[in-house]
Amino acid sequence: MSVVLQGSVRQGRLILDIDVAVGDEIVAISGVNGIGKTTFLRVLAGLLPLDNGTLQVNGIVLDDVDKQIFAPAHLRNVGMVFQDNVLLPFLSALDNVAYPLMATGVGRQQAQQLAIDAMEQHGTGHLAQMKPTQLSGGQQQRVALVRALINRPQLVLLDEPLSALDVDARREVRSWLREQLMALPGTKFVVTHDLVDIAELCDREIAFRQSHLLSNETQTTIVR
Repeated sequence: MSVVLQGSVRQGRLILDIDVAVGDEIVAISGVNGIGKTTFLRVLAGLLPLDNGTLQVNGIVLDDVDKQIFAPAHLRNVGMVFQDNVLLPFLSALDNVAYPLMATGVGRQQAQQLAIDAMEQHGTGHLAQMKPTQLSGGQQQRVALVRALINRPQLVLLDEPLSALDVDARREVRSWLREQLMALPGTKFVVTHDLVDIAELCDREIAFRQSHLLSNETQTTIVR
């Protein structure tokens, strides 16, 4: 299991130069706000194409600008959790978890059974019939994470998944999340500003650094 990404992408004032090779591990992505951490995740997820360069996941080319190859997000089998969870408020926790399965063509009944099995396995089965508004922040976070992992994705992308939690909830969910990610093969990226997350959740850190300004409007960053 591996991710090899060499290339660059421009988003407004930001030019992000990327050169990373990561294996079967949990990697923290750190850096100041606006430096390109979420942009990096969007490139991996297939939500943003590279402007030049290549991306390979497990030996398969997903993005190659010169060869005009670009695999869209729904073909990448990526599990992603955004900063605000994005649970669908009109669905129960169970249907939120089942949704990615149904989106790939699994029938509703089978998807719900697989979803409840996953929730039970991850310790959230008791939340199945509750709506997101009935859940605490920590519970919403767990449901969002179970949803992201249910298809056993080849790549997991978590954008500050614990940032909305208080200290006690963060400690509990951090321990739980570490167990879930360790049990899943493949590369896992976690964007975080929290030094405890980096130390206790992740295997290593990649820090994004500003390299230089090309003009008053363009910021260049590099991944090392």
